[in-house]
Amino acid sequence: MNLLLLSLGIGAVPTFLAETAPERARIGYLGAAAGDAPWAQEERARIDALGHTVVDVDLAEGLPEIDVLYVAGGNTFVLLDALRRTGQDRVIADRVRAGLPYIGLSAGSIVAGPSVEAASLMDDRTEAPGLTDLTGLALIPDVVLPHADGKLPPYPPELIARTVSEYGASHRLLPLADDQALRVTDDGWSVIESR
Repeated sequence: MNLLLLSLGIGAVPTFLAETAPERARIGYLGAAAGDAPWAQEERARIDALGHTVVDVDLAEGLPEIDVLYVAGGNTFVLLDALRRTGQDRVIADRVRAGLPYIGLSAGSIVAGPSVEAASLMDDRTEAPGLTDLTGLALIPDVVLPHADGKLPPYPPELIARTVSEYGASHRLLPLADDQALRVTDDGWSVIESR
């Protein structure tokens, strides 16, 4: 497997793409959790600026022919609900295990783990009222905890500390600062810089 799980900064993305994708890659952009918020438009613009072909992923239509899947940030529960309702959670997990490179940012990183329950203090679960099964894609054994440096206003240090306190005993949490990413291969994983 080839995964790059980001907190906020996308600085590690060009190297990841150079290592895992063709020179002119087709990046499938899944923004189901973000809607049209201004920060989501900025995130999409940063991916567009990398110089590859970026195609939107419509979960109802399934995954298009792509070289890399980029799963954007937003509400983790909305994202998982969209994946689950369309059955694309299983499709994506299978494709990634078969070799499709996966890039997740914030919510996109959290859903890669075994459960999204630890995001309950960070994201509003009521935005996905039909979601009852909080099982993630289980691509990694840990739950990424993005924004762990507490510098992003919606996620102050107190909220991060409370999340670790409430969920650290029941989940293997992997806190990532906003300038860090988790790089996962078949050979293991490492936390790398990603400004």
